[in-house]
Amino acid sequence: MRVHSERRGSGPLLICHPGGPGFDGSELLDLGGLDRTRTLLLVDPRGTEPTGPAGSFSLDDYVADLEELRADLALETIDLLGFSHGGLVAAAYAIAFPQHVRKLVLASGLAAFTPEMDEEAKRAIEAKAGEPWHAEAVAALEREAAGEYETPEDNARMWNEMAPVYFSTWDESYRPLVGVERLPTEPLRAFNASSFDLRPGLQRIDAETLVITGRDDFICGPAAAAPLVEGIPRAELVLIDDAGHFAFLEQPDLFREAVEGFLSR
Repeated sequence: MRVHSERRGSGPLLICHPGGPGFDGSELLDLGGLDRTRTLLLVDPRGTEPTGPAGSFSLDDYVADLEELRADLALETIDLLGFSHGGLVAAAYAIAFPQHVRKLVLASGLAAFTPEMDEEAKRAIEAKAGEPWHAEAVAALEREAAGEYETPEDNARMWNEMAPVYFSTWDESYRPLVGVERLPTEPLRAFNASSFDLRPGLQRIDAETLVITGRDDFICGPAAAAPLVEGIPRAELVLIDDAGHFAFLEQPDLFREAVEGFLSR
């Protein structure tokens, strides 16, 4: 199996791994307009429809797929951006292959699930209790935690219902950008059944690293960013105000300027 990818924009190459797990590269859209200055190589991870099914979905599998992609591109070093679950993959790749990463961007990423992240999520969800979509979103989050989804259509419906909580300020204009009709179940089930903790290996990352997230991101916000910044030797942190998980949608200019400024210096 070889992962499918698509190019968008023009300029120096930036390999971009989406999140989920289960979303394909189209989730990233233009990353807040980064395609104006970068060629975005949008990866469609294993299990997504453009790449096809896979037999396993371990973190090592995703890392091996990225390494195979790098080798196919005949590049000794790459600039790599990982978003959400893709940030976990990108960090794991940089730990395993530090010699092949020039610059690393961890956008709404994480190294491990921590009690601080759990407390941050609870506070953020409770703060939105007055929103009309709140009850439906919380019910969807609970169904995910319980594994109550059987088909790609079930998974997509569950995601569409919980999507508003991933934003600092939800607006229905975001719906066409994040809504999906089908979402594979196997990657998410495998992830929720796994355990991981990259913190002991973060010091192996040699690349300059940008850790960037929305200040109001309930799932991969400041509490998730802290271990990455503390553990990666050459890491810097950017917190974007008035943005949740999808900072590149809520604050595209701030996101683009921070990432492009980091990559181009």
